[in-house]
Amino acid sequence: MATDALVVVDLQNDFCPGGALAVNGGDEIIPLVNDLIRHSEHVLLTQDWHPAGHSSFASSHPGKQPFESVRMSYGPQTLWPDHCIQGSRGADFHSGLAWSKAELVIRKGFRPNIDSYSAFFENDRFTPTGLAGYLRERDVASITLVGLATDFCVAYSALDAVKHGFATTVRLDACRAIDLGGSLDSMIGKMRDAGVKLV
Repeated sequence: MATDALVVVDLQNDFCPGGALAVNGGDEIIPLVNDLIRHSEHVLLTQDWHPAGHSSFASSHPGKQPFESVRMSYGPQTLWPDHCIQGSRGADFHSGLAWSKAELVIRKGFRPNIDSYSAFFENDRFTPTGLAGYLRERDVASITLVGLATDFCVAYSALDAVKHGFATTVRLDACRAIDLGGSLDSMIGKMRDAGVKLV
């Protein structure tokens, strides 16, 4: 059995051009991601999956605007436009993504009062998604991360993967970033310092 897995992060309509929280060039990576999927034995996907009125939406905080920050019970939280609402077209995987080979889809952000960037933990840094256990039961020792966005869900997933003991690679050519207030450089530095292989 292969000991490595490809994790495709949040390649959903709302994060691609025309979506509610579009990442610049988010759809440009799809051909490369599809090629990586074709050549990977283990393929897993994450899917942002928010209920309407989620606490991370700026619209849930009167007087607040998207990309402002508020303090939540678990710490600072960036506020986002309403996006990836459960069952909506925006929450669907991009139609160009060849995702049918995926053996597992991890949905995150479905708890109304807590956001989730990482594929491994909710933003309280305590509540697990179950991904680490799934990978261990299948003897996966290394993962490669691709998708959206480099400086948020991809980076948080990579940092948590290293903490869980997985050899972790991020394919920067198969990611795109939001880059909010220098977040891309900051998270690239954190990933490099943690031992994530950036290629």
